[in-house]
Amino acid sequence: MTAPPSQTSLTLALYQPDIPQNCGTMLRMCACLGIDAAIIEPAGFPVTDKHFRRAGMDYLDHVAIKRHVSWLAFEDWRKDQGRRLILLSTKASVAYTGFAYAPGDILLVGRESAGVPEDVHSAADASVLIPLKPPLRSLNVAVAAAMVAGEALRQIAGG
Repeated sequence: MTAPPSQTSLTLALYQPDIPQNCGTMLRMCACLGIDAAIIEPAGFPVTDKHFRRAGMDYLDHVAIKRHVSWLAFEDWRKDQGRRLILLSTKASVAYTGFAYAPGDILLVGRESAGVPEDVHSAADASVLIPLKPPLRSLNVAVAAAMVAGEALRQIAGG
């Protein structure tokens, strides 16, 4: 299921994803845009889930996916890599379009049902949000990931 690591400058990390369709959709986006992926377990579904497979389709064979058994394992890996962690959060104060992304950044999305705990917020090097029309609270996580990844790729490519 996992393609070899790409030469991408970005990674999308999914913190304990709990909706298989969203996870599959985000991994499909990663494959199409040449972004590596990281899944921080435990996930709320088995990777053999039919909804996960249907959303990811045959694209899952075209994305490099690094699985981490826990948040601590992910953090050890990230720190060893010397990579910056950018959290997508409704609690952030910096708009995703006003942030300067850099090659090697890891974009982190939280659980659909609960976001991320405070220790994960604290570990992030930066947090960004997508400004929404009040009183609406949030976008689907796959939509948010695509918007921020697109902006990060645009900036990194110099466009």
